[in-house]
Amino acid sequence: MANKSGIQQFEAILEKHPELDASYITFPFSVPEIFGTKGQVKVKVAINGVEFRGSLAPMGTGSHVLGIRKELRNKMGITFGDIVKVNLERDLEQRTITIPKDLDDLLNQEPELKVRFQKMAYTHQKEYVQHLEEAKKPETRHRRLTKTLEMLRQK
Repeated sequence: MANKSGIQQFEAILEKHPELDASYITFPFSVPEIFGTKGQVKVKVAINGVEFRGSLAPMGTGSHVLGIRKELRNKMGITFGDIVKVNLERDLEQRTITIPKDLDDLLNQEPELKVRFQKMAYTHQKEYVQHLEEAKKPETRHRRLTKTLEMLRQK
């Protein structure tokens, strides 16, 4: 049911990207009517009790979709073709990342890299930090820290 004042509740089919191991749901309402824009809309979402932040992205077809990462699918216990119940609302909160201490210490040694990291989009910062945090062994984390700094130097 479309609701211009707050939470949008609807059911959707978890669709599979034709060429990737990626999934999305199509937002069934008019984004311009509800959110006042044809562009991307940052949202807070709950599916199967799992809350996350994402974005409704325009597809160039008049509809918007919400991507759902594999780890979220697994956490929700859903797969391609499943019908899911969605609660979605606009996310107006500032999106920030807590930089892990070891990465922050290294960035403080190279202030230009720290500035570069801080100017990156929230999503890119999140990806760097997640990749680092997912390391199980100290040597893997160290390699990922080194690689992160190399990538920041190249940008």
